[in-house]
Amino acid sequence: MKFPQTDRRTFLKTTGHLLIGFNLFPFIQCTPLDDSRSDLPEYMGIPERPHLGRDLIDSWIRLDAKGHITVLTGKKELGQGIRTALLQIAADELEVEIERCHIINGDTGQTANEGYTSGSNSIEGSGMAIRRAASEAKYFLMQLAAENWKVELSQVSAKDGTIFGPGKMSISYWELVNGKYYEKTISDIAPILDFNKHKYVGKPVPREDIKTLVLGKSHFVHDLRFQDMVHARILHPPTYKAKLKQLDQSTVASMDGVIKVIVDGSFVAVIAKREYQAIKAWQILKTMCVWEVNKINILPEKLFQDMKLNAQKPQIIEDSLGITGKINASPAKFKASYRRPYHMHASAGPSCALAMWENGQLTVWSPTQGVYPLQETLSDLFGIEKDKIRCIGIPGSGCYGHNGADDVSAEAALISKHYPGFPVRLQWMREDEHQWEPYGSAMIMELEAGMDEKGKIQAWDTHIWSDSHSTRPRGEAGHFISARHLENPILFQKGGYSGGAYRNATPLYNIPSKRLQLYNYDGPLRSSALRGLGAYGNIFALESFMDELAHLADMDPLEFRIKNLDDWRAKAVLEKLAEKTNWSSLDRSGNKGYGIAFAKYKNSAAYFAVMAEIEKHPEKEAFKLTRMVSVIEAGQCINPDGIINQTEGGMIQSASWTLMEEVKYDANGVLSKDWNTYPILRSQETPEVEVHLINRPELPPLGAGEAAQGPVAAAIANAVFDATGNRVRDLPLKPEKIEWAKI
Repeated sequence: MKFPQTDRRTFLKTTGHLLIGFNLFPFIQCTPLDDSRSDLPEYMGIPERPHLGRDLIDSWIRLDAKGHITVLTGKKELGQGIRTALLQIAADELEVEIERCHIINGDTGQTANEGYTSGSNSIEGSGMAIRRAASEAKYFLMQLAAENWKVELSQVSAKDGTIFGPGKMSISYWELVNGKYYEKTISDIAPILDFNKHKYVGKPVPREDIKTLVLGKSHFVHDLRFQDMVHARILHPPTYKAKLKQLDQSTVASMDGVIKVIVDGSFVAVIAKREYQAIKAWQILKTMCVWEVNKINILPEKLFQDMKLNAQKPQIIEDSLGITGKINASPAKFKASYRRPYHMHASAGPSCALAMWENGQLTVWSPTQGVYPLQETLSDLFGIEKDKIRCIGIPGSGCYGHNGADDVSAEAALISKHYPGFPVRLQWMREDEHQWEPYGSAMIMELEAGMDEKGKIQAWDTHIWSDSHSTRPRGEAGHFISARHLENPILFQKGGYSGGAYRNATPLYNIPSKRLQLYNYDGPLRSSALRGLGAYGNIFALESFMDELAHLADMDPLEFRIKNLDDWRAKAVLEKLAEKTNWSSLDRSGNKGYGIAFAKYKNSAAYFAVMAEIEKHPEKEAFKLTRMVSVIEAGQCINPDGIINQTEGGMIQSASWTLMEEVKYDANGVLSKDWNTYPILRSQETPEVEVHLINRPELPPLGAGEAAQGPVAAAIANAVFDATGNRVRDLPLKPEKIEWAKI
């Protein structure tokens, strides 16, 4: 199997159709190798023509010869709806019907290098790059038409791919090009379309990917089926740093359908003709292996104590001189400590990838969030040039953050190296996913603050203990878990990246003196980027602490927050929340409790405020989360349904983390191996969720995908306190942590 490949010059000679760097070939309906299945996604057959620079327009927008437009983005569709949102942006800026537009996501053979899809920055980054490229393309075409017609630029306009001039003058974008080659860069001179003229931006354009899922069509990397494809399973060690001592391969090697058993140090895998055969072989392999197991010596009951004892010296992130004295001199002061456990991504579908080696070149179909970082790290793993590796991004089921996607991609490539010329499909088992994915780090947040007599916060001191929140592959193969298990293992260097640990730890509130110190810690479990990184734990602590300060000041918690804010947009979401929840008129005499929380994600992205309602059942020593109401403001809204969907999902996921989720482990390894040992919020337990949107089309769009995580946790904790009088500062907020006898 070979992909069509060409360079820019060869392409020009053979087609003669390239517009300002635009690729003028008919839009290719890409089909997998198994042509007998018409429901499979359009991921195969895309010719490889790498972009030549982010400043070229055709790195983002291309026209083809049949009236279509292709949008390119290095960002991945993770279920957040960016495919639709980016098409809305491009269609409006080019002033064409959205039906003309197609999109390619995350492909080292096509798209620009935009790093990882993370931090809720796809619209802010890729969206604005596409907007600028599209406006530049339309501007150039209109200039070209005006020049050909010998009229002023002000006399021409565009609509649905056609430029109109005085009288009956008109010409389509495609006719205007007429096979000529123009290569233009993005100059930032072209005017951006006024938001009042938008046809698609700000509208709830339906998402084709949701339609695909509802109709049960193939969509995920798990669904890919190629001709001559073989199936693999990997046998991970029973725990971290375990070493394979003995394995008799003969029984498995002789099993029906088994093609090959691979043993490279402690890296063990099996290839079979059919997936069921691979699973059966994997089950037998588990019983045949003898391992030398290393015990985990920092057990859960000692974890937080060990954090404080063995963390590095504090890293000063922000400082104000004399802050301790200012707190001590305040008329009212308070100090509290909050903790969060390790959390899983717990992806709905176990990690899956396909890989194929052919003629010394590697192709990987991966659910990774960053095709270029994956390509670079695979280059280091195999010691070959990056241009011999093509990584094609495919959606993964429940794939977000740094879960197992990069690991399974590297393992598929390692296995495929032993069986070149055939597509190898590797899917993890559920226990692989739960035990070997990188978790969101456990954290301790200690806060202290002082207030004046009027409830204005004067000084705020933050101490955070946390492991790394980003060990994503960025070029060093040791970041792949199985690279550490090879006969010639590649060492893992965690590095000093810890910025995610203090995300949202600095209060947005108007506080004259603030200090923030971070204590980096090397914990017992593997950790990396989980949705929101440290923002989830930090906002849980910060907004719980704000509630405690409001209680100390004997003030309404919503009024207390507004009193300490200067940011008018922050105040607006809180005021909107008060309106939508009838906050001042809520009946607090029964068994219900209400809590609120607020944050501006990363202190630079979307504004989000939320109210949680719980119902207590003292006779059962239990409570239930019954309702959540939120308000989000993310500047210009591209697709309101998209923002609402993302926010609803984030609220429910955060509620699950907050109420029940924590990774269990002992000296012999991770105990949370399935949905029974790592329960998540089920449908019947899901509260009523309501999202209200403030759209500000005159302002730039802000990232919104992770805005809900932290505030929801704090709002639930504050509601528990409101209902029970018990302040629970250790996540998860389980009923057994409440002193029911005193209620």
